[in-house]
Amino acid sequence: MTTQTQYPFDQGLIESFSSKNGEPSWFKERRLDAFGKLDSLPMLKPGKTKITKWNFTEFKQHTVNSEPFSDVEQFPETVKRLIDLEGGIKNLYVQHNQTVGFRSVSDELKEKGVIFTDLFTAVKDHGELVQKYFMTDAIKPDEHRLTAFHAALVNGGAFLYVPKNVEVTVPIQSIFVHDNGDAPLINHVLIVADENSSVTYVENYISLNDQTEGVANIITEVIALANSRVKFGAVDTLAKGVTTYVNRRGYTARDAQIEWALGMMNDGHTISENETNLIGEGSVCDTKTVVIGRGEQIQNFTTEVHHYGKNTEGTILNHGVVKDRAITVFNGIGKIEHGATKSNAQQESRVLMLSENARGDANPILLIDEDDVLAGHAASVGRVDPIQLYYLMSRGIMKEEAERLIIHGFLEPVVSQLPIEGVKKQLIEVIERKVQ
Repeated sequence: MTTQTQYPFDQGLIESFSSKNGEPSWFKERRLDAFGKLDSLPMLKPGKTKITKWNFTEFKQHTVNSEPFSDVEQFPETVKRLIDLEGGIKNLYVQHNQTVGFRSVSDELKEKGVIFTDLFTAVKDHGELVQKYFMTDAIKPDEHRLTAFHAALVNGGAFLYVPKNVEVTVPIQSIFVHDNGDAPLINHVLIVADENSSVTYVENYISLNDQTEGVANIITEVIALANSRVKFGAVDTLAKGVTTYVNRRGYTARDAQIEWALGMMNDGHTISENETNLIGEGSVCDTKTVVIGRGEQIQNFTTEVHHYGKNTEGTILNHGVVKDRAITVFNGIGKIEHGATKSNAQQESRVLMLSENARGDANPILLIDEDDVLAGHAASVGRVDPIQLYYLMSRGIMKEEAERLIIHGFLEPVVSQLPIEGVKKQLIEVIERKVQ
């Protein structure tokens, strides 16, 4: 028997929003198809975390009208600190709630055929490209209820396409500003790196004040076609009152590479899925994630590298710091399918606990269906190393400062990977604030 769930939206709202946006029929049909499957799909069930009482679907209105920024001077100071003002604003997209706040692409990239714009402009102006890759290869709308909710109600996001044989040598950046919790942040970012191309992309999710509440349902797809390379960085700093589901998914063709550097610094309850499917032979995924949990926060992070192609290589590195009464769970999964010979799946998850009542879980999982492979894992949960602490204190450093230095060193593997100096500085500041 199917249980009918009452939602604060119906088919009419979806049809109205799609028509207002001028969306093509195929996009509207995908919305309605996902909506029709909502009640028949199971709810996401992250390992070792109960989310039955969390709000992922309740909201007051689907969108809010926010003011766009006419120029950089109108950016909030929080946004200004994330960008390179001295180098000139060249390749930047800023979204204010569900409104396109600012958009800039350099003439050089335009001449090379690079497309970087908001999702709904891309749906209308580059529909053939978006239709080919939007929730088709990396992630499907019917995986569970939250992916269907996303596909039906997506109300923001960005699209980046890098043509064949194009190397983008400067980072491309998106900043998603959330300060009105009346509308959910249902954001979709689609990145397609065509054959023999390369690009570095960084995205930031920020709340402008600590009182912001609401729901965030975020999906990013990275499609790396043959012999392409994508470096992806992200720093998420949504407020305590925002319940977040975030899914960052990768798809690699032959000899392609995806490198993830994720700073998960939300203050609210968070469920994160980061999965990369290594489809093509010789493809590579390297995932690095840092997390800080504090207060009464509950966070669950599942990182999976799924090997389908031969000679594929997947590496997972998760480092978390937990304090107060926070709970952080790391689920690391390396899956090697039958036929993926010569593949290599490695993972390491480590949690540093700063308080007696904090809780950290590190769950390494290897699922191997092939003999001729390499696989390994390491996991640890513990407190600050007393030997390291003693060494620093013996050099005249106070205990509090020594602990701070150890924590920064513990999280450095991801911080150092972020390619935009402003974003790197922001992550360091957030870490400093959270561990004080």
